[in-house]
Amino acid sequence: MKIKAFFFLFLISSISVFAQSVKSPAEYLGYEIGSRFTRHHQVVDYFKYVSNTLSNVKLEKYGETNEHRELYVTYISSQENINNLETIRKQNLSQTKNSNTSTNDKAIVWLSYNVHGNEASSTEASMLTLFDLVTNKKEWLENTVVIIDPCINPDGRDRYVNWYNQVKSTPFDIGQDAKEHHEPWPGGRPNHYLFDLNRDWAWATQVESQQRIKIYNKWMPHIHVDFHEQGINNPYYFAPAAEPFHEIITDWQRDFQTQIGKNHAKYFDKEGWLYFTKESFDLLYPSYGDTYPTFMGAIGMTYEQAGHGRAGLGIETDEGEVLTLKDRAIHHKTTGLSTVEIASKNAEKLNVEFKKYFNNDNVKYKSFLIKNENQDKINRLKLLLDKHEISYETAKGGTVKGYDFATQKEAKFNASNNDLVIHTDQPKGKMVNVLFEPSAKLVDSLTYDITAWSLPYAHGFNAIASKSKITATRYNENDLIFNATIDKNAYAFIFKWNSLNDATFLADLLQHNIVPRFSEKQFTTNGKSFERGTIIVLKNDNKSPDFLVKLVKIAFKHKREITSTSTGFSDAGVDFGSYSVKPINKQKVALLSGEGTSSLSFGEIWHFFETELKYPLTIIDSDYFGRTDFSNYDVIILPNGYYSSILNKSTLDKLTSFARSGGTVIAIGSALNSFADKKGFSLTRKKLEDKKDNNLLPYATQERNNVENLITGAIFKSTIDTTHPLGFGYNSEYFSLKLSGSTYNYLNSGVNVGYFDKNAINVSGFAGKKALKNVPESLLFGVDEKGRGSFVYMVDNPLFRSFWDNGKLFLANAVFLLNSDQLK
Repeated sequence: MKIKAFFFLFLISSISVFAQSVKSPAEYLGYEIGSRFTRHHQVVDYFKYVSNTLSNVKLEKYGETNEHRELYVTYISSQENINNLETIRKQNLSQTKNSNTSTNDKAIVWLSYNVHGNEASSTEASMLTLFDLVTNKKEWLENTVVIIDPCINPDGRDRYVNWYNQVKSTPFDIGQDAKEHHEPWPGGRPNHYLFDLNRDWAWATQVESQQRIKIYNKWMPHIHVDFHEQGINNPYYFAPAAEPFHEIITDWQRDFQTQIGKNHAKYFDKEGWLYFTKESFDLLYPSYGDTYPTFMGAIGMTYEQAGHGRAGLGIETDEGEVLTLKDRAIHHKTTGLSTVEIASKNAEKLNVEFKKYFNNDNVKYKSFLIKNENQDKINRLKLLLDKHEISYETAKGGTVKGYDFATQKEAKFNASNNDLVIHTDQPKGKMVNVLFEPSAKLVDSLTYDITAWSLPYAHGFNAIASKSKITATRYNENDLIFNATIDKNAYAFIFKWNSLNDATFLADLLQHNIVPRFSEKQFTTNGKSFERGTIIVLKNDNKSPDFLVKLVKIAFKHKREITSTSTGFSDAGVDFGSYSVKPINKQKVALLSGEGTSSLSFGEIWHFFETELKYPLTIIDSDYFGRTDFSNYDVIILPNGYYSSILNKSTLDKLTSFARSGGTVIAIGSALNSFADKKGFSLTRKKLEDKKDNNLLPYATQERNNVENLITGAIFKSTIDTTHPLGFGYNSEYFSLKLSGSTYNYLNSGVNVGYFDKNAINVSGFAGKKALKNVPESLLFGVDEKGRGSFVYMVDNPLFRSFWDNGKLFLANAVFLLNSDQLK
């Protein structure tokens, strides 16, 4: 019996050991990590294999990309923790509510890889890290849950990997001139719509971000690491981060970053690997993969390995060393494991400090009140808040005191019952303060990104920031009433025009062959007043038998209120047969892409048309732009870019002829360089004052001195001519996000629709003192009229990262309301 029992135990033990064995990435894939790039589906297959083999590894699909690649996270921990994973999650979330619940005792570490598709070594490292955790580092998992997202941006990664595999030499060529080290436009960095996903965490404009944030908020980890790559000649970068730190960041968060960095240094020192800390990568802008988690209570960090899209499988650096994919992956594996190690050693302290973070008693502003003067804009802001699970209420009326965003002074508001109120005494109260604060405190002007982003300015609201909690009540969706009834015998149907939702509605009308008009002047009918830009749909223009059915269906779909009128005779202002009530044609739009074009700017416009405006456009590559027959289009959009070789004299002449025939050319940002100071165009540059004796400055101070000529994403108040179609739907004051120190004079022979007057100052963010001098009396938006058409100059990008929501209607105006009635 004893022999049989021993054999039985031996058999069970053998089966258990066998069941727990797992192949390394090399054994599973059939090649060593670093010897080739792994396509996304192969990475997913390996993670699926490990989770199917080991019961202490759990895989969860959380979404899908625009190109239908699956997005996964993997949970790795001890068997006991995996069995109680949901309990651990809920216990951790309870700590964010500033309650008296017991503290969780498990550290939660989230490792995110490959947010930039061509920074591809990190996804290779994710497989190595997974394997090491489940084989050699299992003791760390007893009190730690590790969450791995092996590839945040699989569309960009596969774009890069597929290109590289097509062009690389065998064996790979380490020479910097080799084709395999020079990605073609647009590169693998961005996602499908060419957005930088590492700058989209807070704005959540992209499907990858929206799905990731949803699952992130389910967990709220204590540590979040975003793995990156930088230039080929740089040493490895890890925490602690550089100044400026946002003031909301706690002393504990700063200190623990240093502890983590010292732990990494221990391993790098042993191997003799070069690294640096406290430089370049700051913690201010809230939409990064390090800052967003930090403002949500985590220790958020960026790790940067040399390589990027240039490195391929191997490249010779300027110092004569060969940087290989294998080396890059091992470095990322080392910092990833080191992060888990120090988290495990400090699990209790991480939880105690994490819980403390959600005490918001010392947050500067207690409430933000948003005046509800445009329900569409309120709804768009609410959608953003919902994505982040930030709660909001409605005001109870009365007088509210605080900082007035419009005047930049302390003031009083008379609150209405429809005004939106966002309090900071909620779990994400510190993030609320960061997103809504009028101006972030800046202790250093040398930053990695924009320095202003306040949502009331970005969304175009009158708002007040109060240091006292504003009296409010629960937001009730049922209070919003939508009416889409219609008088079948009406002469015309009227729709407002003051939001992007109105533009999307108009785009839908045009695609269903309904002919709308817009009024260039104010009018009153049936005792109700309407502003410039109002959409008028005449029954006489639309004689198809199903016209009314289509109109009601589209209005209901977009929740547009219909005002019916039985006459075209206005009580005041223009009648509906006036020349000032102009038809809007179905515009055919072309968008320039390709080499010379900023892929990010192109992507913003492409994404805007396809996902928000939902209106078709034709994408034309810069390779053959000059040979294109422009007469096939009504609108041509030139994104931010540098077109000296593309927009030569011949092509500029063609564009001028196109405009004279009734076309609209829209130039954005640096695209204006192609027209400035050139014969036939009224656009001229303002000159920065001469740099005097700059060569006599000490070398160490030259970088900081050059900042005086820069504007790094600062907000300025401008004036809008609301009588021009480009300004329809806007108030006379518009807050613009200025991204550079480039400035232009007022147009002498065109229309200055948006401009900065002589008193213009920066409202929020950093602007160098020399660059500041050129902003007053400069152009924001101008229309250079040519024959029956026009050139539209947009100095500041109204679609920046798709988060500057209040700028989007300007582009819709330029597309649909300028020259739309021209017959070509």
